[in-house]
Amino acid sequence: MSSRRAVLQCFRRHRRFLLTTHIRPDGDAIGSELALGQLLEKLGCAVRIINSDPPPSNLSWMPGIAHVEIFDGSLEQRGWIDQAEVICVLDTNTLGRLGALAAAVEASPARKLLIDHHTAPESWFDLAYVRDTASSTGELVYELVRAIDPNLIDTELATALYVAIMTDTGSFRFNSVTPAVHRIAADLLARGHLSTEAIHSAIFDTRTPESMRLLGWALRDLELRYDGRLAYIALSRRMFNKTGASTEDTEGFSNLLLSIRGVQVALLFTEIDKGVKISFRSKGDYHVHTWARAFGGGGHRNAAGAFVTNTPLPQLIETVLAAAPIYLPQLTKTPIEPASGTLSAEDASYLSALLHQKSNASPATS
Repeated sequence: MSSRRAVLQCFRRHRRFLLTTHIRPDGDAIGSELALGQLLEKLGCAVRIINSDPPPSNLSWMPGIAHVEIFDGSLEQRGWIDQAEVICVLDTNTLGRLGALAAAVEASPARKLLIDHHTAPESWFDLAYVRDTASSTGELVYELVRAIDPNLIDTELATALYVAIMTDTGSFRFNSVTPAVHRIAADLLARGHLSTEAIHSAIFDTRTPESMRLLGWALRDLELRYDGRLAYIALSRRMFNKTGASTEDTEGFSNLLLSIRGVQVALLFTEIDKGVKISFRSKGDYHVHTWARAFGGGGHRNAAGAFVTNTPLPQLIETVLAAAPIYLPQLTKTPIEPASGTLSAEDASYLSALLHQKSNASPATS
């Protein structure tokens, strides 16, 4: 992979940049785009952000979000893509994940720069700043900004980076969060004078009544497998039609399943117009990215996704579940059970007296 120095030289040598990201962009994708775009503009570059899909509605408040364009296939947009000196792809290492933009990006004579934290990147890029142990693409963009000049981090840039990192770390609870990530967050809060409560509320306290009705319906059919270590729910088109919910309303459903006691792996199957989206989430050493890759997707060890077409929802669910032991053999292992039985009243009384006696004993002297 390319060095940070090579990427910084690219920023200084070129003046016309296109930024883009994956279909159905999330907080890390949008936040990273906005932050990098603001950095490049501060360096005097001409920048456009063009994506295949619109940002989710819970990010509509973000500073600079109005500058994010949706690819419409127009001659004007195609001309700009062809004339760009550098096309920077953020938060995905798979060309096909650019959606409708993929062909135009691939055909452009511009240099291709990849900034990403996913595993197993493809090889279509000319330059890359990639680290799959990073918490988020936002963390990598922060490193680039800081290497140029940390004083460039104002409120808008800090907000974009904080959103990117916070959303991709599950509000700083995933294993990808290191002491360095907390130091980055602290730096952004200080330089940007950010309100963590306001940002969190703007992103997460946005559920609609339709979303809650959809969740309630789905949870009625909650399924547990492998002694309760795997949980899944399925959202059919009928559920969406009956509740009036949209696919945006499913944000956070898969992570919610992980909050069930004993669950280590959570799956969310979402039936949409062109196929079924599968969200894989997990804890600890239950790595799901290779499992997702088997169905044409990918992602991180504990958070991945796939999109499958031409397979009915019930059939797909059983196919995915049948593959679980192949990619997660630990699911089939019998868990170590705690000692069976409960204390009798007599035993409990004895232990209580013993603990009381020890707590009142004089400390030993050396």
